Amino acid sequence: MARSTAERALAKLREIVRAWPETDERISHGAPTFWGGRKTFASFQNNLHGDGRIAIWCKATFDSQAILTESDPRIYFVPPYAGPSGWIGIRVDGDVDWNQVRALLEEGYRMVAPKRALRKLDAGLTQER
Repeated sequence: MARSTAERALAKLREIVRAWPETDERISHGAPTFWGGRKTFASFQNNLHGDGRIAIWCKATFDSQAILTESDPRIYFVPPYAGPSGWIGIRVDGDVDWNQVRALLEEGYRMVAPKRALRKLDAGLTQER
């Protein structure tokens, strides 16, 4: 059976995040949410409140949020709830540049991950599962 767009996007998100040290996935507020140590840095949203989007919400700086939403509002948006804290929404239901998504996720992960996890990441070490 063919996987849906949402299933493929979530699988890709998991593949990216699982490689990084000290990450974990848990359901939070009804959505798969990704943690770096004790803090969240990404969430997967599928048609939240009927918005029609399959998206990743990712921790970001306010500068990144502004630049991305202005550069391509079809892909990047300010997500409800988390947006006022600087998070960025990334649509993953169309033609997705997964290298860009990976870079944004890593930026968010680096904002919350413990220093020891970042040392492992920078040394090229991956998650022990």
